[in-house]
Amino acid sequence: MARKRKAVEPDPNEADFLAAWRWVAWHPMFAPMVGSCWPLPAADAKMVTDSTIGLAVVGPDGRIRANRGRRLDVSEWTWVLAHCLLHLGFGHLAAGAARDQPYQDVACLVVARFQRAVKFGTEPVALPADLPTADEEQLLRAWRRDGVPAGLAGCGAGRPDLADGAPGRHDPQWEQRFALGLAAAATAAVEVAGGARAAIDSPARRRTPWEQAMSWFVGSYPLLGAIAARFTLVADAGLARSRDIAVAAVSSEAGEIYLNPLRSMSELEWRFVLAHEMLHAALRHGDRAGWRDAYLWNVACDFVVNGWLVEMGVGEMPDGLLHDPALAGLSAEDVYDRLATDLRRSRKLKPLRDLLGEPLPWPGSKAGGVDLDEYCRGALMTGYAYHLSAGRGLLPAGLVAEIRVLEQPPLPWDVRLARWFDEHVRSPEKQRTYARRSRRQAANPDIPRPGRHLPEEVLRRCTFGVVLDTSGSMNHELMGKALGAIASYATARDVPAARVVFCDAAAYDAGYLPVDDIAGRVRVRGRGGTVLQPGVAVLERAADFPADGPILIITDGECDVLRVRRAHAYLIPVGARLPFTPRGEVFRLR
Repeated sequence: MARKRKAVEPDPNEADFLAAWRWVAWHPMFAPMVGSCWPLPAADAKMVTDSTIGLAVVGPDGRIRANRGRRLDVSEWTWVLAHCLLHLGFGHLAAGAARDQPYQDVACLVVARFQRAVKFGTEPVALPADLPTADEEQLLRAWRRDGVPAGLAGCGAGRPDLADGAPGRHDPQWEQRFALGLAAAATAAVEVAGGARAAIDSPARRRTPWEQAMSWFVGSYPLLGAIAARFTLVADAGLARSRDIAVAAVSSEAGEIYLNPLRSMSELEWRFVLAHEMLHAALRHGDRAGWRDAYLWNVACDFVVNGWLVEMGVGEMPDGLLHDPALAGLSAEDVYDRLATDLRRSRKLKPLRDLLGEPLPWPGSKAGGVDLDEYCRGALMTGYAYHLSAGRGLLPAGLVAEIRVLEQPPLPWDVRLARWFDEHVRSPEKQRTYARRSRRQAANPDIPRPGRHLPEEVLRRCTFGVVLDTSGSMNHELMGKALGAIASYATARDVPAARVVFCDAAAYDAGYLPVDDIAGRVRVRGRGGTVLQPGVAVLERAADFPADGPILIITDGECDVLRVRRAHAYLIPVGARLPFTPRGEVFRLR
């Protein structure tokens, strides 16, 4: 019979160390330094067996190595870990610092004074009751000249406790993150004093100002409450810096609001910013840009949305945002037209640059599960009805007008495609001629009546071109839907044939094909890469293709940049985006 292995009891010292690290990581002052700031490194701590270390040592990359051989309680380990993080926050490990022994002792003294002032943890080393209060630079000059006083040598977590090394590929921005933590700790202290929250010592998770602002919308502002419940907040400093997000940005497609956590603002200012982003998404400003310049359109939308929020008194507008009372009552399209008349001045305006299309890559759970366009429309309409029924005050006329427009859902893609055919592919009109007798001639044989007939060369007068992306990324279901819809509308418009060009790595001109064959009996060639410009050039240069014949381009969006010099439109799947600003209409298949 095999012997039962005896369970290995955990080391109490390591358990105390881990408990201290969890407490330090939770505290508002150090949370921005310890929390995930992908792709920036976050501070981390672990115990190692190394007799050359005093209590602990910290490097410029934020890695803290604690000596497993030193046994301390939770409060003492808390002091040691906070001491190491404060070295990072105070910039003591900045590149270029001459970290000789006097420099390290002065740095430890400065940190120890701060810890004693905020009463953070228990000092594991015997320090004098009265620490020197002189300036850091004065102490450093004196200690380098006269030596370090005996009672203050090694007054930190070890001698030395500052390790050399490079901070890594990305600058961790320890000082900025510590400044953010100080602001959060001060806010938490004020809330504790006012009774708005439990003590900072409470194990309950503290909430950031933007989380408090979002909760306010859900619980106290029904106009945007339902929309706020659907959006996910992504507060990631590295992501914000890599995408040049100064304050915030929104992706209507993903249902995500990206925040810059290094931007220190009050809860009221975050209310304004979050309402700004949610209105952008709910009113579909990103999709309404169309042919307009993306930068100027963002400026125009910011002017309009900020004007509404100031008029409604939602939060406080942060400094630097665009607002002009002279533009009150104008729509985003009207403001854009005004900005376009003075491009030199308009280009100097600085919007939030927050209208994003596709979601940004971040290592977290993604939003999804419901059509966001339909959800935002219903949520805003419901919030508007509740706002009115509860008598919560008047809303700006421009906002009310745009909300009421949402009562009429957008036309389906196939209906819009049919209207495009009506506009660009005109049906041949029958002509009257005395060369053919009218069918009503028999009623009055003595009176000659012209008959109606279709003109000759109908093909040249009534046709269109199709550029079909046949690359490997295109699926058969997408092509089947698109070609079936095209065939149906072409038949309804009495189009006998259409000029079809297949494109992937090269263009394959299939010539004029009967519309019935387009629906499913077309043999697709290719399946290579995606280069569509040669296919467009084939139609534009073809001598047997009308000069005013429109072109319909079917692709999944993974194509090259296209330049089309005649009437055209794009047929792409829902969720796809073209890698350029299209000048023609875009229809999205569902």
